[in-house]
Amino acid sequence: MIVCCCFGTIQLVAQNSQLRSYTIADGLPQSQVYDIVQDDMGYLWLGTQGGGLANFDGEIFEVWNESDGLLSNYIDALYAVNDSLFIGTKKGLSIKVKNNFVNLEAPQILQFFPVDGQLFLATKNGLYAYSKNKLVSKVNFNSEIDNSEINSVFFDGNYYWLATNKALWKLKDLGDNTTEIIKVEKNNFKSVIAHNNHIIAATFDDGVFIIDKATTDNRFLMPEPSRINSMSIQNEDELWITTDNEGVTIVETTTFSEIKRLNTASGLATPHIRKVINDENGNIWIATSGGGFYKYFQNNFKHYDQGTGLKGNRIYAVHNAPDGLWFSTSEKGLTKIDSAGIHPLPNESTFFDVKIKTITSDAKGNIWAGSDNRGLLFRETKMVDSLVFSSSENYLIQIDTVSVERTANHIIDESKGFPSDWVRTVIADDDYIWAATYAHGIVKFKYYSENDSLVIDKTFSSRDGITDMLIKSMVKAADGKLWYATQKGHLGYMENNKVTTVETGLEEQTAIGSILFHDDTIFLGTSGKGIWYANSTNPVNFQQLKGSKRLSSNNIYQLIFDDQGNMWAGSERGVDKIELSATNEIVDIYHFGRNDGFLGIETCLNAVDKDEDGNLWFGAIYGLTKHIPSESKKTAAAPKVYFTGVEERYKSIDSLILKDWTNTSKILQLTPDQTQLGFSFRTVDVDHPNEVAYRTRLDDNEWSPWVKENKQNFAGLAYGAHTFSVQSRNYRWQESEPIAFRFFIDSPLYQKDWFQWSVLALAVVLLLGFGWWYIRKIKAKNKAEQERLKTQNYLLTLEQKALQLQMNPHFIFNVLNGVKAMAGTKPEKMDATINSFAILLRETLQNSRKEQIGLDQEIKALKHYIEVEQLMAQKPFEYLIKVKTTPDAEEILIPPMLIQPFVENAIRHGILKGEKEGKLEIGFTTSKTHLHCSIIDNGLGIFKSQSEKVKTDHQSMALTVTKERLVSIAGKNTLHISEIKNEDGSVEGTKIAFKIPLLTDY
Repeated sequence: MIVCCCFGTIQLVAQNSQLRSYTIADGLPQSQVYDIVQDDMGYLWLGTQGGGLANFDGEIFEVWNESDGLLSNYIDALYAVNDSLFIGTKKGLSIKVKNNFVNLEAPQILQFFPVDGQLFLATKNGLYAYSKNKLVSKVNFNSEIDNSEINSVFFDGNYYWLATNKALWKLKDLGDNTTEIIKVEKNNFKSVIAHNNHIIAATFDDGVFIIDKATTDNRFLMPEPSRINSMSIQNEDELWITTDNEGVTIVETTTFSEIKRLNTASGLATPHIRKVINDENGNIWIATSGGGFYKYFQNNFKHYDQGTGLKGNRIYAVHNAPDGLWFSTSEKGLTKIDSAGIHPLPNESTFFDVKIKTITSDAKGNIWAGSDNRGLLFRETKMVDSLVFSSSENYLIQIDTVSVERTANHIIDESKGFPSDWVRTVIADDDYIWAATYAHGIVKFKYYSENDSLVIDKTFSSRDGITDMLIKSMVKAADGKLWYATQKGHLGYMENNKVTTVETGLEEQTAIGSILFHDDTIFLGTSGKGIWYANSTNPVNFQQLKGSKRLSSNNIYQLIFDDQGNMWAGSERGVDKIELSATNEIVDIYHFGRNDGFLGIETCLNAVDKDEDGNLWFGAIYGLTKHIPSESKKTAAAPKVYFTGVEERYKSIDSLILKDWTNTSKILQLTPDQTQLGFSFRTVDVDHPNEVAYRTRLDDNEWSPWVKENKQNFAGLAYGAHTFSVQSRNYRWQESEPIAFRFFIDSPLYQKDWFQWSVLALAVVLLLGFGWWYIRKIKAKNKAEQERLKTQNYLLTLEQKALQLQMNPHFIFNVLNGVKAMAGTKPEKMDATINSFAILLRETLQNSRKEQIGLDQEIKALKHYIEVEQLMAQKPFEYLIKVKTTPDAEEILIPPMLIQPFVENAIRHGILKGEKEGKLEIGFTTSKTHLHCSIIDNGLGIFKSQSEKVKTDHQSMALTVTKERLVSIAGKNTLHISEIKNEDGSVEGTKIAFKIPLLTDY
């Protein structure tokens, strides 16, 4: 066939092998990796031959070697359990606990085998056992086993199987006293495992023995492959066999027939494979000797690059034509992929050594391609008649005419009148070809290959309304409009040779790189602003595509929809599969980067298309990637988060085994000055190490926002109990179960309850003591005051009595003179006066000896006194004593002779000096606490009387002493003396009123 002559065909060899390598260039310390294990947190640990130990989180390597305390840089075996990593080296055993190493002497260790809480070491010189007190001791079976190289140990549930360099052994137990030891087969065995009902034992040179568990005599040999290093079961029913010269052979475990091989043709840098493991996310990891290690992807991406037949890795343009998928590679021209393989076009002219940025095909299947600085390629395919000569049995020559497909390449450039050799996008319409140039606008033209003539119908430029001539994308809509987008963010379309500009609302200088129509919506992929959309029939209100999840990048290079209705967006970080709602809201996003099998990494602008089978083809800087739409076997597991450190004032608390303190009742006790704490935590996702986010909270506060930072520091924490919680989520926004760490900051002595209660109790005692002392002091003071007042009252009483004694002689003299004058003229009055006077003297004598007398006795004495004064007075006067008391007067007690001085003063200096008929009124009333007394006369008035009277020592002293007695009995301001005035202001008399505390005799 002519086509076969034109195309160099390269078969698609092992295109299903998705391998991502990690080498010294990525940070691996040494390219010979002999073992890989994954610990509980998700870290990968790698043992190298000469480079020591490496830790890998999906992005960064951390390395330990002999200078850090490792026993040897040559590592053959690894085993991770809890917080410890057991490292089998050329010189013996190293145990890594956090950042410290414990080293124990032993022969070279080839494999670790844990069983029933005990760890066995398969070494170059027999089997050893490790005890928890950090001792390594040899297990003795027989001389042949003890002196053999133990390459592998396996327990099938009943028996232990030992693969040695001399034979395959079956043992009942691994103790020194085991009695059942059976040599199953003599050979150099490298690995032994069990699957279903078979023991699978691999030799180094003679293939693999498949042995029946129940009857070891029932066995067969699988002769290939040879030179085996290890075996493992992957994907439930696949036996992966590693070799040191042929890569990995994958065998299905039912008929033990070969499925495929992974070798240098599949993308491995070396055929020497040491081990294969699978991680918790379903990835398969391959350790090689000399090529680092690889991640093997089991997904729907198929990758093509120079290793699988491409002429270059950078894919600038992709187009699905009727005869296959066309794409451009670097400066290596065009290539086609079809069912027969990869077909690079021969470099027939200078056009094929430049960047071809756009490819399309017309209705006849002809290929159109635009380049940087070389114009357009028109690859025309025609059916031509050809003569075929044949001979018959009669030696007659027969001539037949057949149609033969022929191709021809035509270059359309400036030399032929094309406006520009720089072409960004080409679209083949029914009648015209449209080409968007870099600086000369959009060209609408026809090309006639028969006479190599170019007819330009119109060039749309700034004169027609295209203000930005740097066209980034151009597509034809279903309604026939030709849409374009530019570097400066301009959007418009051409219809009937007229340019219409559309306002997008995007900021100026925001480049629009991609235009995509889907159903009734137009989507725009921008540089830095994500994806925008609007109704395609009336695109006046563009909105940014948003939802609960964000795009992995806002730099959108490619946009396409698959047959399942999902949008795919290519960026510098890979591709995003976007699930949209009916209202164009992001429901979910699945990101695929290098760690997910999208090995091309950064996509190229608009280098994307879909073939007739619904497969998506993405052009990227590291190759061409095909995505087959089907259900992926791999599902993302929910993340797990772990505490990795606790710091107090930026110093690590190394004594804690954090796993034992997570989500437990243990409480870290801290002193009052340890109020500054820091926590570090980690979720290891080897697929998406940079997409893990965390949120934290202290006690019952609200969760913090999701952040990438995996540390949290607290300063000035309150005293008391606290709980710090952290949660993580992965790139799929699956959330981990929260983990918590409890701690208690002891309060200072002055804030402790017992101390505060003690201080309070002491304060109460002191207060009570002070109160008791103060009360005693007050009582003593009051008692002294009472004694003083009592003494003062007593003195006043004595003074009053003395005054009475001074009064009596004068009063007696006046009475006797009065009686004498009455003797001759008024004998009856004399008799009455003598009788009243005698009674008064007797009562005065009796009352003067008492401190308290009844009110009725006082009133009786007052009556006798007033009657004597009436008998002796020169003018008559009347008196009235009113008593309204509760209790009765005989029950009320008052000091004797308290009222008499006021009555005497009212009679002598008030009534007797006045011109009116004298009236004297004495009143007694009570309140709840006091006895009230009032003395009212109608004399001159006290102020006028005092100004006219001749003062006597007796009267002045009597009133003064009586006032002081009232103060001592009832307090200050208890005595009130006032004049009684009429309405015209004249003085009607005097009122004396006072009160004393109410005392009774009960």
